[in-house]
Amino acid sequence: MKPLAGIRILDFSRVLAGPMATQILAELGAEVTKIERPRTGDESRSFEPKLPAGESAYFFAFNRAKRSMTLNLKSPRGQEIARALAAEADVVLENFLPGDMERLGLGYARLAEANPRLIYVSNTGFGQTGPYRDRKGYDTIFQALSGVMALTGHPDAPPAKVGVPFADLTSGLWIAIAILTSLVGRGVSGRGCHVDLAMMDAQVSLLTIAAARLFALDEDPRRCGTEHPGRVPSAAFACRDGGWLHVSGSDQHWAAICAVLGLDDLAADPRLASNEGRVAERQRVMARMKQAIGARDRGPLAEALRAADVPAGEVNSVREILEDPHTHAREMVGAFDHPSEGRFPALRNPLRFDGFDDPQTGTPPLLGSDTAAILASTLGLDEAEIAALRKDGVV
Repeated sequence: MKPLAGIRILDFSRVLAGPMATQILAELGAEVTKIERPRTGDESRSFEPKLPAGESAYFFAFNRAKRSMTLNLKSPRGQEIARALAAEADVVLENFLPGDMERLGLGYARLAEANPRLIYVSNTGFGQTGPYRDRKGYDTIFQALSGVMALTGHPDAPPAKVGVPFADLTSGLWIAIAILTSLVGRGVSGRGCHVDLAMMDAQVSLLTIAAARLFALDEDPRRCGTEHPGRVPSAAFACRDGGWLHVSGSDQHWAAICAVLGLDDLAADPRLASNEGRVAERQRVMARMKQAIGARDRGPLAEALRAADVPAGEVNSVREILEDPHTHAREMVGAFDHPSEGRFPALRNPLRFDGFDDPQTGTPPLLGSDTAAILASTLGLDEAEIAALRKDGVV
């Protein structure tokens, strides 16, 4: 048994954050019905990179293990069908602009009248309230506005975005948290709820340590590359063979770092025995470490540091980490068999259970592939009624 078996999610969300959340929950056992526009579907179906048969690897990354149903939400009949499906659902997820779902007759208040136990998550860029509520936003816009972009990159370089869609991905995790938390709460109260989840709020909440420095020191943190603002050493260093190695040590590691790197004079300096002293002497410590590490090859040095119990990690490329023996041992790269693209690799859900069945890598649905089955099984429509809906452009 999977832990979310029996939970039904009606997913109106598109592109990344919402689909990522429902993919996680689908592979944990929830039945996720993805509602898509007729003919075109989720716009990410057209995103690069494209595969030989025309499917999108982008779409594949966030829509596994779901059912796809096409439905024209601008059609009154389509809205009726959506309400009927919501009446049978545990969760509704949407990421329209504030007010859009209400105008379609699909807002929380109306759906909850028919289904008081419904959990309804509105994932918007800026939330249901506030001066920015009607703004549209994208991942990089949230990175910029939230301060994340200002913190990313090197001090002598322009701001940089995170290498993955950080705002979208972390918002997806918060959506999953919101749904799971609400399900637990409903189990106690017997009632559903409406969750107002703004992607901008999610990004601000992640400032954590940077905000703590401002609160404690009235210091507006700036970019510091791979260095840690409050710990020395903690940075990526260039090695002789062109590779990069990240070393991160606390007080208990300092003597071993110096021993491996041959920095006997630094080890003997009592001022550097504590992190506070090393932070004060950051430039001197970093200069000596850069020189010592720059004279060594990455692989042997990494092994020597780890043998001395010093936290050290190679700065891997995507290819390197996906081919890494530990990644393979943990079976983090799975695969699915797609009806038009064939066998295709996929990153597995990282959860492993003892007491439930582990999540299995699902297959992304073809556009509308489950429409007829859902209309028949959930709403009891016959073939003639379904054919009429197709003719009228409702599905």
